[in-house]
Amino acid sequence: MSSPGKSKPATLKIKNASVVVVRTEWNAAIVDELNAGCKKMLQAAKINVIELVVPGAFEIPFAIKKYWDQSKKNKPSAFIALGCVIRGGTPHFEYVCRAVTDGVASLNLNLPVPSIFGVLTVDNLEQAKERIGGPHGHKGEEAADAAMKMIYFSRSLQ
Repeated sequence: MSSPGKSKPATLKIKNASVVVVRTEWNAAIVDELNAGCKKMLQAAKINVIELVVPGAFEIPFAIKKYWDQSKKNKPSAFIALGCVIRGGTPHFEYVCRAVTDGVASLNLNLPVPSIFGVLTVDNLEQAKERIGGPHGHKGEEAADAAMKMIYFSRSLQ
């Protein structure tokens, strides 16, 4: 059993892999940074990156499912959901966070490839900034790392 805390980035050799990154327009300054870190890691590992843009986090599960259903050949090896939901003064935050979390969890149980949750759910902009290279690491890079590890894991079971 591994110890708790941050694991080392994947140094796995994964061939013939592609990852679809579904990212949101909402909170673009933060999501652009998440996406840049994510793509940097995947491209360094020579993984093909396909990028889809949706309006907000609520739409991410639909986009992933629709892409999977519509792709005939060259199905992706994994999906990564990137977004940023910042708490406001209404219950909207809870509804959106619950919907995207449940949606990605459902995709993980229903699709034969992993869907990685890289959606920040934070109380304020400062917390979001801390997660794109600050004291809480870079969550875009961590999402890419998780995708590579899950691709490797999935392939090891075949």
